[in-house]
Amino acid sequence: MSSAVIQVENLSVWYPLRSGIFSHVDRYVKAVRGLSFSLRKGEILAVIGESGCGKSTLAQALVGLTPWHDGSYSLFGEKVEVKSGASWTSAREKIQMIFQDPFSSLNPRQSVSEILCYPLLTRGFSRLAALEKANDILEKVGLSSDVLGKFPHEFSGGQRQRIGIARALMLSPKILVCDEVTSALDVSVQAQVLKLLDELRKSLDLSLIFISHDMQVVKAFADRVLVMYLGETMEEGSVESVLRSPQHPYTRALIRSIPTLDRGCPPEILGGNIEPLPDDFLGCCFVSRCPESIDACRKKNIEMHTDGFSGVRCLLCAK
Repeated sequence: MSSAVIQVENLSVWYPLRSGIFSHVDRYVKAVRGLSFSLRKGEILAVIGESGCGKSTLAQALVGLTPWHDGSYSLFGEKVEVKSGASWTSAREKIQMIFQDPFSSLNPRQSVSEILCYPLLTRGFSRLAALEKANDILEKVGLSSDVLGKFPHEFSGGQRQRIGIARALMLSPKILVCDEVTSALDVSVQAQVLKLLDELRKSLDLSLIFISHDMQVVKAFADRVLVMYLGETMEEGSVESVLRSPQHPYTRALIRSIPTLDRGCPPEILGGNIEPLPDDFLGCCFVSRCPESIDACRKKNIEMHTDGFSGVRCLLCAK
């Protein structure tokens, strides 16, 4: 698990906001701002944070579904030209995405056979070869070949998510980006899907980026954790160091907000809302909601402090 299969440096994703009768761009929503991280071979890297922190934008950027404003990207040591469509065509054979909603991510007008075979047919495979690969992948995700002629509405949520996983595996990628893949499923089905993903990771030698809100799942499933807030990394490290001994005030607030069965220890809700920052703001993006902030937190450009294994973006933690 020492070699990096993904290396991202200074990733930024900006969404333009238009106004006026000519729809000119007058400002941007900076969903991801200067984010850097790596993913090691065979590793499960969990990305956590509140809704609106940029997790799904990060996932879409990694597979080329949303354009990069800036940054560099390498897969297995080979640079991806993020502005080039041809480069993304090659990259998607190495990295694929499993979406949050297993129903809306599948075309209701296509049969399972059409959904699974399409990626191979567009790359010049014969219909017979594509069907053989589809049968093999369906067996790996726990479904029979009988489902090939059926349509998405004929399946349960768990079955649809297995079809989504099968589609992601059709090009034999080595990296899967899992965007809240269990959030739309019942608890018992969640456990089945997580077990399946872990089995596939081991049998197919996969590396996973696992985006989730469920801290308990992250503790049990992931190897490392990246904590995001307003498109930036707040803290990064092993599950043990980040979730059991958090350093950043935001990470501690997330953990305190987890509901428990102890009525005497209710969850502590973090006050305030995620709000975009002005372009000239230099301080910590969490400062307006941080109970431990000082004046310097608003005035200094705070860098990520790392020891090679874990890191934290906090002026107080760096002292």
